[in-house]
Amino acid sequence: MDNKHTLAVIIGSVREGRFGPVVASWVADQARAHGGFDVNVVDLAQMEIPLALPAASPKFAGENYPRPAGMAALTSALDGADAFVVVTPEYNHSYPASLKAAVDWHFNQWAAKPVAFVSYGGAAGGRHAVLHLENVFAELHAVTIRDGLAFPNYYTAWQDGRPLDPEAPGYAKALLDQLAWWAGALRSAREIAPYPA
Repeated sequence: MDNKHTLAVIIGSVREGRFGPVVASWVADQARAHGGFDVNVVDLAQMEIPLALPAASPKFAGENYPRPAGMAALTSALDGADAFVVVTPEYNHSYPASLKAAVDWHFNQWAAKPVAFVSYGGAAGGRHAVLHLENVFAELHAVTIRDGLAFPNYYTAWQDGRPLDPEAPGYAKALLDQLAWWAGALRSAREIAPYPA
């Protein structure tokens, strides 16, 4: 049996000049070095994610939900993931509209799976965005990981694609250890019985 879990690292920002890909690349490297994950970086800027949604809910429509063809790669990546790391900035004390749209186009893809957060921003390091996301993912029946990573004042706290804080890899390992535990526990539970979302 393959003991690795499929991890989707989601870049939540689509803003021009965004820092998200730098953070996501570092997180993905940490996850590969951890050894518990097969890592897939999912960049929302490369996906078609309309803001206008169909009348039906994806919760009840399931596989018949009418998503645009340009969203197929995103849906497939979410379907195939055992766990998620959401990389988000903080815009006006919350997370980007691109990320909310990507979440809202899906439902069953998140259910009974663990979600960890890595945020970046100004003085708060994106924590306001994460607090909002924790509520959203609870509604989607996902399990959020307590130990996240936050990078305050990222514009001075990173150099050459890495955080300057020497403790950052240790914090990342704690996040990934918890994520791997939940990914295994929830995957085993889903294999025994479908989650009653």
